[in-house]
Amino acid sequence: MSLQTLHGFGRAMSTVGTVVRIGSQADAVAAVEAAHGGRGLIARGLGSSYGDPAQNSGGLTLDLTGMDRILQLDAGSDVPLAVVEAGVSLDQLMRAALPLGLWVPVLPGTRQVTVGGAIAADVHGKNHHKQGSFGNHVLAMDLLGADGEVRTLTPDDENSDIFWATVGGMGLTGIVLRATIRMQRCETGYFTVDTDRTQNLADTMELMHRDDDNYTYTVSWMDAVTSGRHMGRAVYTRGEKALISELPRKLRSDPLKFVGPNFGTIPDVFPNGMVNQLTAAAFSELWYRKAPKHRVGEVQNITQFFQPLDVFNDWNRGYGPAGFLQYQFQIPFSAERDFERTVEMITGSGHVSCLNVLKRFGEGNRGLLSFPRPGWTLTVDLPIRHGLDRLVHALDEVVLGAGGRLYLAKDSRVDASAFAQMYPKLDEFREIRERLDPEGIFISDQARRLGL
Repeated sequence: MSLQTLHGFGRAMSTVGTVVRIGSQADAVAAVEAAHGGRGLIARGLGSSYGDPAQNSGGLTLDLTGMDRILQLDAGSDVPLAVVEAGVSLDQLMRAALPLGLWVPVLPGTRQVTVGGAIAADVHGKNHHKQGSFGNHVLAMDLLGADGEVRTLTPDDENSDIFWATVGGMGLTGIVLRATIRMQRCETGYFTVDTDRTQNLADTMELMHRDDDNYTYTVSWMDAVTSGRHMGRAVYTRGEKALISELPRKLRSDPLKFVGPNFGTIPDVFPNGMVNQLTAAAFSELWYRKAPKHRVGEVQNITQFFQPLDVFNDWNRGYGPAGFLQYQFQIPFSAERDFERTVEMITGSGHVSCLNVLKRFGEGNRGLLSFPRPGWTLTVDLPIRHGLDRLVHALDEVVLGAGGRLYLAKDSRVDASAFAQMYPKLDEFREIRERLDPEGIFISDQARRLGL
């Protein structure tokens, strides 16, 4: 137990609280009992959420990374399964599963996320339009409640309302201790990837509309710096898991190899302002030009296709000590003009973002606070500097007016009134939370700010 300053991956919302490392179910039960009458507690994994959902100012934050055992990996049954403790990272699970010909069904932009965190944030990947978010593949979970009891929940049992409040519920219904995940089979650890460069936003959206449903995995890196006639130009990639027969000969001897290189840790030496108009424009031009105009059937490994930033630890330090805001929003397909307006606002704002991800969501699940639902979603990384609040408040108004929403795992500053309008099932979530935890033991800085 120690007093620590914690922040999210954006490094911009730090608070001080007591961190308790949890290594077993007994440790977690003891921590819940100790939290009664105080400032409450919240579970924390690897700290990959960008804002303040995994910190608890003046209270307890439970470090679940010590509960990191893979209890079962079953590749032989009709439905391949993984049973894991909540502190197992997706990186750890992928490295154990791939040699057995198993694949984690949903992978976000980093593997440095715990299974407990993936459930709490209901993370999504490049395959949402085809296979949904992480909660769609959770067959069961053990949840420690405020009363000290452990409930085993499934998506369709008598406690399914608690299950779906927990999926996307940011740890506010209790502590996920372990989970059973439905895995997928694969022949290789590689992908066949098609790539196209688009000329502008209309070109990007038209191509994604036309091609997304023909692929399991799709994503665009979008230029959020260039304005004018090339505004919204993008590098659009889409792919499928590669078969052994599709690999070049040199890769066929070890088709299930996990290729996850790491080039070390970014030092904490960069000043504020390293990401600016000049550097962002140069990066965006380079990233766009290095991609082929059109290429089909390229074989890429997991890191190339899914998590290129995982080759560096702590890459967020490149933004300097002031940090950055990752702003992710969703706008329905029926409001595409509003989506185009947000891109115009960002590129014309004077604020810059290099790492921009554009995707199309499919149908959402039953998670009461789960983020994905049909529509466009854009993620931008905006360095913290003067005037940023005006831009994001203006974006909030457009997103809200279009019937869209923001993602809790990325949020650090939206106000409670706007958030409540974005999530129509919030009152149902609050009712379940009040029933499970009348004293409000499970609480975070984000929950206080938004009245969750």
